[in-house]
Amino acid sequence: MIIEKPLTAAALIEHFNRLIAFEASSKEDFASWLKEISDLESSVSEDLAWRYIRMTCDTSNKEHEAAYLDFVQNIQPELAPLEDKLNRKVVESPFAKEAEQDEAVRIYFRSLRGAIELYREENIPIQAELQTLAQEYSSIQGAMSVDIDGQTYTMQQASNFLLRTDRALRENVWTAMNERRQQDTEKLESLFDTMVQKRHQMALNAGFNSYRDYMFKALGRYDYTAEDCKQFHAAIETHVVPLLKKITQKHKEQLQLEALKPWDTSVDPLGREPLKPFTNGEDLLHKSLDCLRKTDVFFAECLQTMQQKKLLDLESRLGKAPGGYNYPLAETNLPFIFMNASGNLRDVETLVHEGGHAVHSFLMAPLHLNAFKNTPSEVAELASMSMELISMKGWDAYFSNTEELKRAKTEQLEGIIGTLPWIAQVDAFQHWIYENPGHSQEERKAQWLQLAARFGTGMMDYNGYENALAYSWHKQLHIFEVPFYYVEYGFAQLGALGVWKNCNANETAGLQAYKEALKLGYTRSIPEIYRTAGIQFDFSANYIQSLFAFLESELYALESELHTLE
Repeated sequence: MIIEKPLTAAALIEHFNRLIAFEASSKEDFASWLKEISDLESSVSEDLAWRYIRMTCDTSNKEHEAAYLDFVQNIQPELAPLEDKLNRKVVESPFAKEAEQDEAVRIYFRSLRGAIELYREENIPIQAELQTLAQEYSSIQGAMSVDIDGQTYTMQQASNFLLRTDRALRENVWTAMNERRQQDTEKLESLFDTMVQKRHQMALNAGFNSYRDYMFKALGRYDYTAEDCKQFHAAIETHVVPLLKKITQKHKEQLQLEALKPWDTSVDPLGREPLKPFTNGEDLLHKSLDCLRKTDVFFAECLQTMQQKKLLDLESRLGKAPGGYNYPLAETNLPFIFMNASGNLRDVETLVHEGGHAVHSFLMAPLHLNAFKNTPSEVAELASMSMELISMKGWDAYFSNTEELKRAKTEQLEGIIGTLPWIAQVDAFQHWIYENPGHSQEERKAQWLQLAARFGTGMMDYNGYENALAYSWHKQLHIFEVPFYYVEYGFAQLGALGVWKNCNANETAGLQAYKEALKLGYTRSIPEIYRTAGIQFDFSANYIQSLFAFLESELYALESELHTLE
């Protein structure tokens, strides 16, 4: 299906109406019709993708912003009722039941029925308003910068100073960054108040008691419940937080500090200079190709194709939106990687993470329908977080020095121990927010601090900077832009540890199982996709305990090797 670009509401309405009017007379007709619907979805998805990509690459460009906002404010609202009509016609077709004998189609139609259940015409303008508010959040964050020694740095670039061994410098930079963030605290608090109320109204309109329940349906969470999430929170608190406290205490002793301050969290505890895995975006890409080639040749070929097609924007710069993402281009069948590299190890982790998403896109490319490639986040993040770990085999591409290589791997594994409690904290926070939509800003602040005490180490001294802790969630874009999309990182991290463990035991078999799972897209249930990867979709206390016993043993082995080198 060829539609002139840029897409207009009028052209799209014409195509939707033609597909709605079609009457299938055979199962072959029905299959061809589904493919036409898929092609239209791909075209719409890619048009929106490019509008979003251009806007986030330069948040100061008003034309790019206007193009994106035109889509979410004008085009999407026009299409929503037509999409609902088309969804209903698909699932009500006399040929639907026979088609659903194929498990992939059954999963696809289950998603359509979920969308039908959620659809309310009165929610269309609210959804457009929420996307506009999310763009406002992105612009606020993208405009943040600090001046250090007469030079302007983005927040991502400035964070590199927090790796430096000069403690006075770290304190000055952290303080400047905190002061800059505090300038927008009231604005972000007010923005979020508006978001919460609009989201709650959407849930009520759709017949749900809470936005949390609404989003579980919207995100297609058919394989676990809200109560399962809370059990995950408890398991992280019991089995991971103690490990984090142990590591933090060790770092505090190595730093020889009476009190850890927020500017002491990123520096090397032994006083070594920050790791410098690359010099600029070009160097990062070159080394990443080498790294992935050593892991699996196919992985490198994927990234090389993206390089040739100019589908990478890697370096941080002023006016660029924060964060990183991999955006699948549904019509072209290729992905785009966006990130804010500034020269540290975290950037390596980000590129191989987004590279995992990209590899996933390449492996799913042969799937027949676009819907089969719309994987749930629990599967999408399994692809990316597994890549962070299995790519460590090739990290000598960034670190030729053996000691630095082992240090980098140690930081990566300790980072997992630090990240999972944060994931649990953010998810628990979102559950509370939407279970209590009428809360005040002070109640929200108190709840965040309570959760920080539950999932934190209790060793960080925020005396004089209490608001930095109280509003630290403002930095988590998911809470503002993609609510409830975060616990998936935790579930996928557990899966990734399992994939890595399998690869350590049998690299060939582990990698093959990983790739076979990703090829499935969303043609199987989440537990079945995990089983294909040779792992469990399990977040029970016992499973988490076993995985982190393995992780701790790997850390111990690296530590022993470092002592030997010294």
